[in-house]
Amino acid sequence: MTAVEQHDPDARPVAHVTITYLGPVAPHWEMRVHYGDQKMLDDFWTRVNARLLLLPKHDPQFRRNRERVNRDAERELIVCDWDLGDDDSESTVTHAGHHSR
Repeated sequence: MTAVEQHDPDARPVAHVTITYLGPVAPHWEMRVHYGDQKMLDDFWTRVNARLLLLPKHDPQFRRNRERVNRDAERELIVCDWDLGDDDSESTVTHAGHHSR
């Protein structure tokens, strides 16, 4: 029998970050921490960076990897906002039950 992860929709977030697109020249991404345990967020950023390191926001793989990052954040109870820049129709995408500004 396999274990099934149960997510409590009422669980409070333990951290909040914004992942920002820096532009077409690598490094493309940075993570701004609003609050949360630094060790946990360092581990999270290591996983995020592995998924996004060489991907600009217009790369077809970016959308798939962004969803993987969002699922990872959800599992860790991290509010993960995305700032993709002013020229993008999805300039601020918010996940994990957090509402955008």
